[in-house]
Amino acid sequence: MTLLARLWIYQSERFPLKKTVPLLLVFSAASICVSARLADRPLPEWSAFVVGFVLAMALFFQMRVCDEFKDAEDDRRYRPERPIPRGLVSPAEVLVLGLLTLPMAAAAAWFWYLPVLWCLFLVWVWLAAMTAEFGVPTWLKARPVLYLVSHMAIMPLIDLLLTSIEWLPAGGAASKLWLFLALSFVNGCVLEIGRKLWSPENEIDGVDTYSDLWGYRRAAIIWLCCVVLSFVFLVGTGFASGAGWLTVLVGAAAFVPCGLAARSYVKAPTPKAQDRMDAIAGLWVFFCYATAGFLPFLIGGFR
Repeated sequence: MTLLARLWIYQSERFPLKKTVPLLLVFSAASICVSARLADRPLPEWSAFVVGFVLAMALFFQMRVCDEFKDAEDDRRYRPERPIPRGLVSPAEVLVLGLLTLPMAAAAAWFWYLPVLWCLFLVWVWLAAMTAEFGVPTWLKARPVLYLVSHMAIMPLIDLLLTSIEWLPAGGAASKLWLFLALSFVNGCVLEIGRKLWSPENEIDGVDTYSDLWGYRRAAIIWLCCVVLSFVFLVGTGFASGAGWLTVLVGAAAFVPCGLAARSYVKAPTPKAQDRMDAIAGLWVFFCYATAGFLPFLIGGFR
């Protein structure tokens, strides 16, 4: 196969654009919208949203590339069907793609507003530390909750970067922006736990999952608690941006399928239930950002 054909297969398995593009488009746009709404400022020009999307895509792909190298030995031993272990693409090819996104991200930040580069640098520092497992890989992996927290901390840092596209040129962030940053952290946990709630027949020796770590019932309950906490921060952001009670109503409606999916998974953790949990986690996060970012403007009008 040609390089392009191999890379197309690689993205479909490890960075599926059909799922990633819509999620990051909403995530980046919502971050800018929330920042402006919380500060009661008009939205920035359209180029700010382009820069936000470019930064989000570049950073999440860089995270994927770093994971390929961080987990290389585990993939070779326990998941040989993945693209790099099976020889579809080489580590060098993936590394080159990742390195190409570095100047692209820096140029986007530079183009918009030079100080945004400092926020981008902060995300890169944390990503590098994550990739090195903060220098204590064995100690950290033995503490899965701390591992989860330390790695999901990159989510509010990315959101701090994306919101800075709006608040840095405008002179400062809104005082209640922390609610949205906290929402990003919890949503990261919702995604991460949700994608690692597996069925018994899909569990792999040597591969850590939360279903294996905590048991299927407890893992699903912890995931649902993260969804509840996410709902709390979503509502807090909604009230801060002027769409509080409507956010409560639509959020409560969206919570119902999450509860049903978790209940179904606990009763029968089948491969179908596993896929449903992964999908519903992604849909919940998509809903949260769409609601927080766009609902206040839909009911209050754009300026």
